[in-house]
Amino acid sequence: MKLRAPAYLSIAALLVACSPSHSQDAQKFSGTGFNDTLNAPSKVPDSAVGMKTSFAPVVKTVAPAVVNVYAKGVARQQVDPFWQMFGAVPRQQVQQSLGSGVIVRKDGIVVTNNHVIEGATTFMVVTNDRREYPAKLLLADPRTDLAVLQIDQKGASFPTLEMDDDRNLEVGDLVLAIGNPFGVGQTVTNGIISALDRTEVGPGGGSYIQTDAAINPGNSGGALVDMNGRLIGVNSMILSGSGSSSGVGFAIPSALVKRVVESAAGGATHLQRPWLGAKGDTVTSDIAKSLGMDRPAGVLVSDIYAGSPADQAGLKTGDVILTIDGQPINDAASLRYRIDLMSVGQTAVVDGMRNGKPVTLRIKAQAPSNSPPRDERTIDGKNPFAGAHVVNLSPAVAEEIGVDPFDAPKGVMVLSIDSARTFAASVGLRPGDIVKSVNGKVISTTADLEAVTKAGARRWQITIMRRGQIITATFS
Repeated sequence: MKLRAPAYLSIAALLVACSPSHSQDAQKFSGTGFNDTLNAPSKVPDSAVGMKTSFAPVVKTVAPAVVNVYAKGVARQQVDPFWQMFGAVPRQQVQQSLGSGVIVRKDGIVVTNNHVIEGATTFMVVTNDRREYPAKLLLADPRTDLAVLQIDQKGASFPTLEMDDDRNLEVGDLVLAIGNPFGVGQTVTNGIISALDRTEVGPGGGSYIQTDAAINPGNSGGALVDMNGRLIGVNSMILSGSGSSSGVGFAIPSALVKRVVESAAGGATHLQRPWLGAKGDTVTSDIAKSLGMDRPAGVLVSDIYAGSPADQAGLKTGDVILTIDGQPINDAASLRYRIDLMSVGQTAVVDGMRNGKPVTLRIKAQAPSNSPPRDERTIDGKNPFAGAHVVNLSPAVAEEIGVDPFDAPKGVMVLSIDSARTFAASVGLRPGDIVKSVNGKVISTTADLEAVTKAGARRWQITIMRRGQIITATFS
């Protein structure tokens, strides 16, 4: 049975009240107000049950599956380009981070936060009984802030936490947060679920569980569990003016954690997100009034990608999406979250409204379109793009780098710059720049860019788009 806060607080009283000798007192209690019960004088527990009421049984069950995660990497310190001309070489500095993690499979698969392991090359997992194991990275997804590690210990069987279906959660449920705050060792804090489906608070704009259980630096990647000892979320971040817990913490729901873990266990190195090909805006009070709705709810479809699954299913601009598979859609972020929970090939039942009337559609989620083909190339030679790794933009590429396909115009994008000593780095090109034209020639594909740069020139005029702004520069 799932314990609610009132049940936990009054177990001893309920046991006494339900006994036959107290039936008359129970009848009297039913006629009193709830405030009278709250104002009743405190007393010492009058039974063994009341004295032993504790979170300890839950903690004993879940603590062995919560681990410490140590990550180590080497970062290159930047050197001023002026000193590079005199042979100065960027120095390397070892960087380490400490966080928490949760073992979710007996073969040693551990889930933690991406920001705990980001940039690291070696990983160590330390269990609750202080055993240390090397681990390898299976999958890292910055948008969900989740990462999956595999403990390198063949044949071993580890304690695990079962993941709960977050559809059963309610605001007010008791929860425990377990992790390693400030590196002091495994620590347990308790609280309640303060809110569900918190959106627009994380790096990926997902849907978070909010809790007042104390979460501090080092708790990242740790477990948020219910009173059944099941994992309901992975602790991810806090809102705080001081950097310490202020009672506003957020955890990534287990439904999304499960999706990422299953992808990693299946051999994927990144989370393949399905794509509907529809863009929408949160329905505000003004929009709701204009549509004749009695209250704000859902997402108003503002654009549909031609040939996308949404287009094929008959979704139209002006439609309002209210639910997906029966789950309410409150805003654009919750729409993205519900889509992220789906697998490629899965069919979603979308309920909404069109011209004031109910409409139901079945949309089959597909992988984002990879048209035009990626055709990745590294530009070389003596030109401003030498050392730049470029790719043709498509919905698949846009999704991969975390850009809205509707906001990414077709063309050629810089994926990376090889090193600080290349022409591309010296002229200030950055990953994410979109090449629009070179010496007056419109650049539509990576082949166009390679051809114009190989032709050579004494003077280069390039136009790029950076974060929506057009920048034109000339180089000799």
